[in-house]
Amino acid sequence: MKTLVLFLTMTAVNFVTNAQDTDGVTITVTVPNVANSDGAVLFGLYDETTFMKAAPIKSAKGEIVNGVAKITFTDIPAGEYGISCVHDANNNERMDFEENGMPKESYGVSNNNMSYGPPMWSDAKFQVGAEDVELEIRF
Repeated sequence: MKTLVLFLTMTAVNFVTNAQDTDGVTITVTVPNVANSDGAVLFGLYDETTFMKAAPIKSAKGEIVNGVAKITFTDIPAGEYGISCVHDANNNERMDFEENGMPKESYGVSNNNMSYGPPMWSDAKFQVGAEDVELEIRF
C-alpha cells in the first residue's frame, strides 16, 4: 500500500511539475503600419535597467511583408519589460538621425505612447506573467 501511495504521489508531482512552463512565455510583436518594404524592422526587448541606456536583453529583426513586420521573443521569464522598434530602411542596423537630433526613421515603443522627446520607461513598460503576450506597436 505504501508503494502505491508513493507511486501515485510521485506521478502527481511529476505531472504538475511538467505542466508548468519553466522556460517562460512568448511575446509576439506586430507593427502593422510600416511605410514601405525597404529594409527591416529592428526590435529590442528591455528591462528597466537597460531601457534607452544599454543593449537590449533580446533583439530581433523582422521582415516587412505588405507593410507589416512581426517577430516573437521566446523563453521570456515573468517580469516587467518594454519594447522599442525602428524601421531600419537602409539596413545599417541602427537608428539614423537628422543633424538636429530628430530621427530620420520611423520608430515606436510598447503601449504606443509617442510624446515629444525620447521614450520613457514608465510609458513603455508592461507586465509578463504566465500567459503569452501579443502586442501591436504603431509607428
